Amino acid sequence: MTTEVIEFRDELAGRFAALNYQWIERYFRVEAEDVKSLEDPRGIIDGGGQIFFVLVDGDVAGTAAMLLHTPNVFELAKMAVKPEFQGRGLSRLLMEACVEFGRDRGASEIMLLTNDRLAPAVGLYESAGFVATEHYTDARYARGNLEMRLKL
Repeated sequence: MTTEVIEFRDELAGRFAALNYQWIERYFRVEAEDVKSLEDPRGIIDGGGQIFFVLVDGDVAGTAAMLLHTPNVFELAKMAVKPEFQGRGLSRLLMEACVEFGRDRGASEIMLLTNDRLAPAVGLYESAGFVATEHYTDARYARGNLEMRLKL
């Protein structure tokens, strides 16, 4: 099994959307903010961010995005791994690529929004050094109830 993390390619835009719609629809409901980024992934890139894909034997197995949140802060968002590939460390590979991307661009911090129902994801973030903030104040997602930050 060969595993590789690559950056966004226009021909993979549909895979970015499909992977994320899959988990969002499984656990929550699709919101306007989801549609905005999933239907226009090029906007993430053009806005100073990046989308990563993890390939297993050449097939897209997962994805994650880094959105430029403020001049020194990136947001880790839209991380998804196909169910049949979960538990193999692919999310960690995606997260490491995202953190490296933030560091390379001089970010002081990476933030993310999640829901505490997603315990495996929260555990992954904590193991990478992300710390929950005291208050959740972001109003973009009704499903969000946990904000985490990683100082770089």
